[in-house]
Amino acid sequence: MIDTHCHIDDPQYAEDLETFLAEQKLGGVEAMFVPGVDATSVIDVLRVCDTYPNYLYPALGLHPENVKEDWQNQLAMIKAVVDQRCATSNLNAASRLIAIGEIGLDYHWDVTFKNEQQSAMCEQMRWAQYYDLPVMIHSRDAIEDTLTILREFHSVKGVMHCFSGSHEVAQQVVKMGYYLGIGGVITFKNCKLADNLIGIPLERLVLETDAPYMAPVPYRGKRNESRWMLYVAERLAQVYECSTEHIIEVTTANAKELFIGK
Repeated sequence: MIDTHCHIDDPQYAEDLETFLAEQKLGGVEAMFVPGVDATSVIDVLRVCDTYPNYLYPALGLHPENVKEDWQNQLAMIKAVVDQRCATSNLNAASRLIAIGEIGLDYHWDVTFKNEQQSAMCEQMRWAQYYDLPVMIHSRDAIEDTLTILREFHSVKGVMHCFSGSHEVAQQVVKMGYYLGIGGVITFKNCKLADNLIGIPLERLVLETDAPYMAPVPYRGKRNESRWMLYVAERLAQVYECSTEHIIEVTTANAKELFIGK
């Protein structure tokens, strides 16, 4: 399994990170992708990924909830590191960025910086376009604006992170060449995501956790772990009427094609 979205730089993992990662490997996790969320997180994301190269892979970006008055300065600081990393990766593959992310739009709590969020997303989409990198997209209560921006950058591909949208939205996303990131929410009681995935090709799905958040049933409410994606895979196996092993095989290949194949 590949965890395409986990915040392993979170302080919740600091005390037992080495043991934690060893447990994930034993649990069948072969790689974990770690996105940034602001300029400050750059340091921690790169520190953990550089400590465990070829297992933890970094992405950098400005999360929409962190787009505030200083958003342009934040982008400038992140961009400087993106430029440096992309230049260095020509010499050292272990230092390469896996994606630009976590980026996108979030109108759930506050729309004060709605226009700035859109500008920040467009700017980071340009980075992805320039460096031929995939993107990790966060979209909450903003799907129409998100899709509009994605269509503007039709050459860029990526993952709609933590997807929980309608069947219609799922169809639009995969038609654009994006993947759907499926995590613990699909195991939650009364969740309609399983129904909304009917007819969506398995070849357009990847597994993720959003750790330390969104732990699947039966661990809901606990610090999430990448090895628990097995429960997500088991639920998907029910949806697609196939074996859990087939779900893991296909979603792992999808993740490698999008991120590692770049």
